[in-house]
Amino acid sequence: MKLQAISLLSKEKINYKNEILAGLTVSMTMIPESLSFAILAGLSPLTGLYAAFLMGIVTALLGGRPGMVSGGAGATVVVLIALASTHGVEYLFAAVALAGVFQILVGAFKLGKFVRLIPQPVMYGFLNGLAIIIFMAQVKQFKIIQDGIETWMTGSALYVMLGLTILTVLTVLIFPKITKAIPASLIAIIVTFALVYFFNIDTKKVIDIAKVSGAFPSFHIPEVPFNLETLKIIFPYASVMAAVGLIESLLTLNMVDEITNTKGSSNQEAMAQGTANIVNGFFAGMGGCAMVAQTLVNINAGARTRISAVVGALGILFVILVGGPVIEQIPMAALVGVMMMVAISTFQWGFLRLLTKMPKSDVLVGILVAAITVALHNLALAVFVGVIVSALVFAWDNAKRIRARKSTDENGIKVYEIYGPLFFGSTRNFMDKFDINEDPDHIIIDFKESRVVDMSAIEILKKLIHKYQDLNKKVTLRHLSPDCVRLLDQAKGFIEVDIEDDPTYKVMPK
Repeated sequence: MKLQAISLLSKEKINYKNEILAGLTVSMTMIPESLSFAILAGLSPLTGLYAAFLMGIVTALLGGRPGMVSGGAGATVVVLIALASTHGVEYLFAAVALAGVFQILVGAFKLGKFVRLIPQPVMYGFLNGLAIIIFMAQVKQFKIIQDGIETWMTGSALYVMLGLTILTVLTVLIFPKITKAIPASLIAIIVTFALVYFFNIDTKKVIDIAKVSGAFPSFHIPEVPFNLETLKIIFPYASVMAAVGLIESLLTLNMVDEITNTKGSSNQEAMAQGTANIVNGFFAGMGGCAMVAQTLVNINAGARTRISAVVGALGILFVILVGGPVIEQIPMAALVGVMMMVAISTFQWGFLRLLTKMPKSDVLVGILVAAITVALHNLALAVFVGVIVSALVFAWDNAKRIRARKSTDENGIKVYEIYGPLFFGSTRNFMDKFDINEDPDHIIIDFKESRVVDMSAIEILKKLIHKYQDLNKKVTLRHLSPDCVRLLDQAKGFIEVDIEDDPTYKVMPK
């Protein structure tokens, strides 16, 4: 009875109006992005829309993070451009499906939790770099094709596009002060569309990118040879796509967790992303992952459940089947304005305020990740480099922290009290603490305030003891961790271990 009451209470809290309107807004902002990414990869525009629908509906129903939006993201498509151009679209579909298998395995083996190892400066850099990419992608909409050559707009076309974009941005900024009952982004699109339609203003529209009408996606087995040679071709692309998609999706999940003060399931999301990509591979979609910009549009519009993502996906399907002629008439300025505001809200302005307060190493990592993201459009590489640099900085800082307090007890035994972790980075400093030649015949090394972390630490202990043994001196290791004791079993005969009053801890947490 209590559970039923809780369930009813949670249903009452759902704002269906916000969910539906947020979903509609998301579908409007996904259309030009999906079309642009498909065209960029040399694919049919419908391939991008199919990806938006299929990724959106599958992850909305199966994903581990209500409120997140997935679609045909540029981060994953960029990885596959070379494959599509050299081997054709059928190999692309096969690679997308294989990437989905890899992502399901990550979720099944519960490896999604490792995204927690991504430091905050890397998150700052990732989001800031992504914000710049989103903004610059909108600036490119101010280009037109003339005589087969892409050039910047000039004259009245430029002024009209700028004016409509500014109108959209102002609507997004001002409308929430009037009411938050309807998403400002949706109102901005409607206002700009109405102005262009009723005053017959000549400006760039969605139809100038591509037509968006089509049929329901049909089942299609990728037409590639099912042999080892095909696997060799698609495996590298599939593995990179799987990594890029999961990193962006799980970082987006963490971002929504922070915004909503709730907790999503990274492993469930990984399996949902994988399932969605497999479906894409067999229904002629270009695959994708979570989309930060559209997710922010969704969350900022008040969506908190799966309903909005389902509505957004169904909105894309409606456009493909029925609403194409209407959507094609939406001014690009309206969508550009909305996405520019998304880019501005995505950028972590707090990072700029913290530049003088954060450690210089963290600032460097944040800037480095953002720079790689913008320069290469490779989110996986940017995050990987950021994590590696952060880990090296952490190791260096901890390597310098190891200390030794020296004293001599009433029996003339010299005691070395070690402070700080003993690991691969601190082994050299650890050895420098000992006066091997001048020490008495018996010394004690006390690890009560230290931790023996890895094999490098164990090896340096063995070497140290060998040096004392060569001088016929006795070494006692006090408060050594049980794990280290077991690993040093092979050293029996020349290592005496004193573990009296030993605090319980492990070399590596399980």
